[in-house]
Amino acid sequence: MNTSPLIDAFQRRITYLRLSVTDRCDLRCSYCMPEMMRFLPKKEVLSLEELHRLSLAFMARGVRKIRLTGGEPLVRRDMIDLVRALGRHVGEGLDEITLTTNGTQLARHADELARAGVRRVNVSLDTIDPARFAQLTRRDALDQVLEGIAAAKEAGIAVKLNTVALKGINEDKLPDLIAWAHGEGHAITLIETMPLGEIDGDRIDSYLPLDALRARLEQRWTLKPSEHRSGGPARYFDIAETGGRLGLITPLTENFCGSCNRMRVTATGQLYPCLGGGEAVDLRAALRSDPGPHALDAALDRALAVKPERHSFAIRARGEAPALARHMSVTGG
Repeated sequence: MNTSPLIDAFQRRITYLRLSVTDRCDLRCSYCMPEMMRFLPKKEVLSLEELHRLSLAFMARGVRKIRLTGGEPLVRRDMIDLVRALGRHVGEGLDEITLTTNGTQLARHADELARAGVRRVNVSLDTIDPARFAQLTRRDALDQVLEGIAAAKEAGIAVKLNTVALKGINEDKLPDLIAWAHGEGHAITLIETMPLGEIDGDRIDSYLPLDALRARLEQRWTLKPSEHRSGGPARYFDIAETGGRLGLITPLTENFCGSCNRMRVTATGQLYPCLGGGEAVDLRAALRSDPGPHALDAALDRALAVKPERHSFAIRARGEAPALARHMSVTGG
């Protein structure tokens, strides 16, 4: 097995894998997908064994952190088995196994995740107002999400909230959400909406640049740049009045690609070296054509060669097509 580190053409070392286990989701967030979303046939999705084998290949080449994503990863029935299998490597080649979830299934699985070695989760939550939650997600599931967050906290899992900042939809309630999160002991990160996939509506109507939002937050609170670093794209601030940490992810207003350390693999085994790029390498074909590691290693090398220097996200005009046709749920959040 090839153990050479994953270093791209711009000398960035890849140590972080975001691995999607399903494109399916039990919510229909309006900025993410249309109401009548068409999901992949299950036969196209990688098996549990293939997901595990793929993870081991990345780990052999220097990946130290694996985040399981979707869709909603916890809707996949055998997902906990994969967490257990990967959790055995934490401390022995893997620093961390974690996941991003919408929280709807978290109450049922929090204890199992903790026992399997998960110490942190990211929960996507854009509002704690029931009516707005139902409007945004097209589902009445806020109570389930809040129950899941509480269950994770009780199980000893640190929760970070990920919130898409949306003009005219949740922007007026974001300070209240930040205050609530910090009051519950959770960090929170705000994210600019990204032009991935067609949706019902026009993203320019809800696009909220975070530099403008930060200026408004600083009229209420004292934001001090934090020394905290996660290895990801967020810039962090400590809020003196709440005692909590706020992250800002700005894919449109401030490019952060110079320090990119990650790759994404879809549930069907397509490796996207860049979330905002169309370059892809078929790992499923490599897995299924060769029982040994050679084809997979060669595919990883191809991905390193095509990983672009930066993405080119933009939301500039009404009616503009999204930067990429594929939805975030397809790529893996």
